[in-house]
Amino acid sequence: MPLPHKAYPLWLPTKQKGERRLPTVLPQNLRPHLRPPTGPLGRFLSHFPRSCQLGQEIRRDVLGPCLNPLGAFHGLGGVYFRYLDLALLPQLRAAGYSIHYVGTADGIERSLVEGETDVCYHAISAGKLRRYFSLKNFADPFRVLKGVFQSRRIIRDVKPDVVFSKGGFVSVPVVIAARGKAPVITHESDYTPGLANRIAARFADTVCVTFEDTLAKVGPKGVFTGTPIRPALFQGEAEKGLAFTGFDGARPILLVMGGSQGAQAINQVLRQALPQLTRQFDIIHLCGKGKVDPGVESPAYRQYEYIGPELPHLFACTDIVLSRAGANAVFEFLALAKPALLVPLPLSASRGDQILNAGYFVRKGYAMSMEQEQLTPAALTDALSTLYENRLRFISTMRSDARADGTDAVLQVIRNALGE
Repeated sequence: MPLPHKAYPLWLPTKQKGERRLPTVLPQNLRPHLRPPTGPLGRFLSHFPRSCQLGQEIRRDVLGPCLNPLGAFHGLGGVYFRYLDLALLPQLRAAGYSIHYVGTADGIERSLVEGETDVCYHAISAGKLRRYFSLKNFADPFRVLKGVFQSRRIIRDVKPDVVFSKGGFVSVPVVIAARGKAPVITHESDYTPGLANRIAARFADTVCVTFEDTLAKVGPKGVFTGTPIRPALFQGEAEKGLAFTGFDGARPILLVMGGSQGAQAINQVLRQALPQLTRQFDIIHLCGKGKVDPGVESPAYRQYEYIGPELPHLFACTDIVLSRAGANAVFEFLALAKPALLVPLPLSASRGDQILNAGYFVRKGYAMSMEQEQLTPAALTDALSTLYENRLRFISTMRSDARADGTDAVLQVIRNALGE
């Protein structure tokens, strides 16, 4: 049913330090509906690119509901970035949503979202929430407060119908500012909520969780949805993956991923074990930025800092995976039915969420796990051989999970918040 023909100004007069104006892009097919402003406002906006000129009034029945997905991206699993928010974009576009994204001015999420020409990006100030002493702890509360005021301006001008937060410290100011202005939905990827999501949950109407067991930790607001998976991951072609790596597919392929920054412990032990592993596997190693070792060469070994659009093809030709145990990473393995040996970050380097993630997947029969302290060339070789020998059992168990991809469940929560 068409919404009332009430016009909403979408030009946002926020100004970030070092920037003249935060660019915002509208879909090409909407531009015929825009009327350029005149007078002083028109002369002011003429200083900016046309894609930034949002002083025009836009009817909501043209744009449809305005969804505001928020949050900070975590570098998760593999030397590439996983984005739960971006996994939702194709479905949101198809449903006719206008999407506004809030992040930091210099965060990795900005470069990613700017590639989406129909997503409007807004930058705010944010402070990291630390559990340890740092001089930055004295300044960060003021950054968060500044971010709250900036978020209030964004919400006032955009008038979102629903706010979706993936979590992370960037989302906290926005969720606080959105309370009482629009339904707020947060999503917790890990087995136990992080500090930022625990704070955000107090201001949220609904908390989506990836693990059933997490429901007990978030209370009555919790809804078990699983985690959305990017559709592109299901479109990989094994032949293209083999062509990219130069492998012929005659031997099983091991894909090694160590997180967005790489995992030095995994990289080191893997390279020490190459003489044994390359007798059985062809190996694709995503080792992290600056972590390629030109001194390590083998006909059965390929190493890359990171992988972009080729990743779905590499997954398609992969038989087993060696990886950290970030939540988004392990659920992508589950959705793709790729048996994995998980090496979670130790407690000395994390709050223990990856250990819990790995334990859950082992209990479910989806993966094997090895503590980093147990990682040796011999132990790694034996574990990967065992994983490969039992791969069909793991694949069968994973394919029986009906909630491997949580995209539809999360979208239903959004629709429920809008009363659809």
